[in-house]
Amino acid sequence: MPLLLSLLETRVLGVLVEKQCTVPDSYPLTLNSLVSGCNQKNNRAPLLNASDEEVQLAIDSLKSRSFIVESSGGRVMRYAHNVGRVLRIPDQAVALLATMLLRGPQTAAELRINAERLHKFADISAVDGFLDELSNRADDAGGALAIKLGKLSGAREARWMHLLCGEPVIESADATEYSGPSAAGLNISVSEIATLKAQVARLDEECANLRGLMDRLYRELGVSR
Repeated sequence: MPLLLSLLETRVLGVLVEKQCTVPDSYPLTLNSLVSGCNQKNNRAPLLNASDEEVQLAIDSLKSRSFIVESSGGRVMRYAHNVGRVLRIPDQAVALLATMLLRGPQTAAELRINAERLHKFADISAVDGFLDELSNRADDAGGALAIKLGKLSGAREARWMHLLCGEPVIESADATEYSGPSAAGLNISVSEIATLKAQVARLDEECANLRGLMDRLYRELGVSR
């Protein structure tokens, strides 16, 4: 079954990976820190304006899939990622994946530069090697986690994009342009819709289970609804 996360869920994971490396003294992160990181205006694409409640829902969803580990620190809960272990990839691949989660499609050269604070790659061939591993993973290992997109018009290098939200939507005639959800939320990718549908289905199932439990309690207590 393909892995499908929402845009906000991938942003939360990217922020956790980033901040673990860039502000280790503040890691694991509080909800407030996560919200600030998700809505950060620099080094982010697309820009988001997520609320505390939306980020908390994303955290809860990721916790249910073991992507996030919760711990208590002082008077607030703190959150750490578990990306490498869940996806079974090395730290170098986690760094590249997180950079795509935070900034969208990038060339291998751009990824090497933008991921430098997370991991220093010796050269571009090292980046290419880990990108190839991410894109050629066997199905029994969970399938591909990244895909090589076509070149932009006039560009010398092709870009790479993660697959944690599903297959990127290609809109241009020459199949080079990646389109994800816009910052305003007006354009939603197929993978975003699929993720939302899956979440709604899960919530419907939970509501049905709760209704069944309530009906049984009413019967046992002899109380009419």
